[in-house]
Amino acid sequence: SCFLSYANQSTKPFNEISSVVTELQNALACARRVFDFIEEQPEEPDAASAIELKNPDGSMTLEHVSFSYNPEIKLLQDLNLNVKPGQKIAIVGPTGCGKTTLINLLMRFYDVHSGSIRMGDRKLSGINTNELRDMESYVTQETCLFHDSIANNIAIAKPGASREEIVEAAKKASLHEFIESLPNGYDTLVGELGDTLSGGEKQRIGVARAFLHDAPLLLLDEPTSNLDSLNESIILRSLKKMGKDKTVILVSHRESTMAVAEKVYQMENGRIS
Repeated sequence: SCFLSYANQSTKPFNEISSVVTELQNALACARRVFDFIEEQPEEPDAASAIELKNPDGSMTLEHVSFSYNPEIKLLQDLNLNVKPGQKIAIVGPTGCGKTTLINLLMRFYDVHSGSIRMGDRKLSGINTNELRDMESYVTQETCLFHDSIANNIAIAKPGASREEIVEAAKKASLHEFIESLPNGYDTLVGELGDTLSGGEKQRIGVARAFLHDAPLLLLDEPTSNLDSLNESIILRSLKKMGKDKTVILVSHRESTMAVAEKVYQMENGRIS
């Protein structure tokens, strides 16, 4: 009995060392992935002659745009669209017709294969990427949140924003009353990836970011898909109140969401009509 006890005690440190080695290997593998991500180069780097766009008005012009992720299948084909400064338009169409891809091209996550996209009188490829993203607010279908306070998660859109600015953006996104009902209000932690919030609450944080960023061009990809009719109506009312200095391009399946648009375009087979 004593022998077995001594033997068990002598092997325990080796087992612990083995466990530490395993954890260290996992940590090193994670660190490599983090550094690979940090060192990753943009998919579409700035052109050598890229310049800053002066006095952007949010207008967008697409001429004969074609694009595809797969060379054998054309997703967007000879697409033409003219969005005037301050105009609010909606784009509808079946799933997979290229609506989200179009938004990705406007953000210049990818470059067009043929044709051109211009903001004002400049091609997107000729505008500094950082400047372009400053001129655009983008609300995605899935809002990425960090393990931080609600206030800081909203303020990602405008580093250094005051609490008053954050609150005003939250009000426009129909989020303020919900935040105020929490024990710690705007200082409430949302947990990893926002796992303490519902899909609608996370989506409204994404909308609040867009209002806080206050760019001349607002791109909305299914911004109210997880919201009830009351919260949707508050957000749509905020969009309607935007002045003529704000251009809105909205993608949605909801007919109620389309009510904010001055003009609705149908997308089908990679074209807009």
